[in-house]
Amino acid sequence: MSNSRKRHTPEQVVRKLGQADRMLADGADVAAVCRELGVSEQTYYRWRNQYGGLKSDDAKRLKELEKQNATLKRLLAEAELEKSALKELAEGNF
Repeated sequence: MSNSRKRHTPEQVVRKLGQADRMLADGADVAAVCRELGVSEQTYYRWRNQYGGLKSDDAKRLKELEKQNATLKRLLAEAELEKSALKELAEGNF
């Protein structure tokens, strides 16, 4: 396994977990599954915790919601900055 970290999309993770489930059902152990998937056992268990019950379309929707949430947080921060600047202008503190 190389040391370069590869980022997986939520959809890829869900697909790999499905592959892992099939391999485990066929009698493979977790170490063999991790070798086949090209990830560490730590990564496998982290994925299991984060995405264990998700289907691929659920993972895609989760990613979309996270993106929307980040956008809303940024917009809120900008609005708060603008509000603060307007308040200072109104109070004559410039």
